[in-house]
Amino acid sequence: MSKRDIGKEIIEGLEELKAWRRGERKLRVTTLEMPSAADVPAIRKELGLSQEQFAGLMGVSVATLRNWEQGRREPHGPARSLLLIAAKEPAAVLKAFVAARSSGLHGKAIGVAQNTARYRVKARGGTRHAR
Repeated sequence: MSKRDIGKEIIEGLEELKAWRRGERKLRVTTLEMPSAADVPAIRKELGLSQEQFAGLMGVSVATLRNWEQGRREPHGPARSLLLIAAKEPAAVLKAFVAARSSGLHGKAIGVAQNTARYRVKARGGTRHAR
């Protein structure tokens, strides 16, 4: 694996921008489909968590989660990003919370998620089997 030359990449990016401004080049555009309130129930169920557990993992109140699930409100900012990760890589979300718990950053929701999730998560000292 070759080592990246970040400085060279930045200069190439700036040159690409200059060419775009002169009309000589089209920029590459990547569109991300972010989860909406309508996706929240499926994401939560895929993780195998109750509303209380999922709200704890998301760092929101149960009332906020219910508002999302019932379409009264839309998640924004970091919540949407975390929902995207949970939708695409559910095991990664659970693994991160297990790691937080083992490092002392624990809470009720983390322990609950570790014990109820349907994914296999490797934790320090062995593998936790999910349901």
